[in-house]
Amino acid sequence: MKAFYVIFFCLAITLHNLEEALWLPQWSQIGSSFQKPITPNEFHFAVLIITALAYLVSFLTLCFPKSTIIKRVFIGFLGSMIFNAFFPHLIVTILMKTYAPGLLTALLLNVPINTVILYTLYKQNFIRVKEIIFSTVVVGILLLVMIPFLFTLGDSLINY
Repeated sequence: MKAFYVIFFCLAITLHNLEEALWLPQWSQIGSSFQKPITPNEFHFAVLIITALAYLVSFLTLCFPKSTIIKRVFIGFLGSMIFNAFFPHLIVTILMKTYAPGLLTALLLNVPINTVILYTLYKQNFIRVKEIIFSTVVVGILLLVMIPFLFTLGDSLINY
């Protein structure tokens, strides 16, 4: 695995999560069936932990390039961030007729960067399509399960 793949992934996810951190808590107060209102404490804690996990997985990918599990988690993060651009960001923006924070960085950074990385790894026979799909589903589900827990934890741990 080339270090610049990891660097570009980290850059993209950081900018995306920063855009969300700045505007999503306030946006969530609009009140919709797509997003329950969340406080900055809840969201900032959750986005910090998810970003830290992405960095940890990226670092481990570079340190242990032969580890199948670490490779699959990294691939799952790449795929999950691509999927995240469309659901919820794009779908919610269309259905609510208001910009969902994170859409711009998701479409302009996460989708192209992560797609190029996955395509390049596929062309180099480093991964297979089945691995991309399986890893994306597993990591995506794990992230979806973690988010409400992280919101709750963030709300109870952070008071500012």
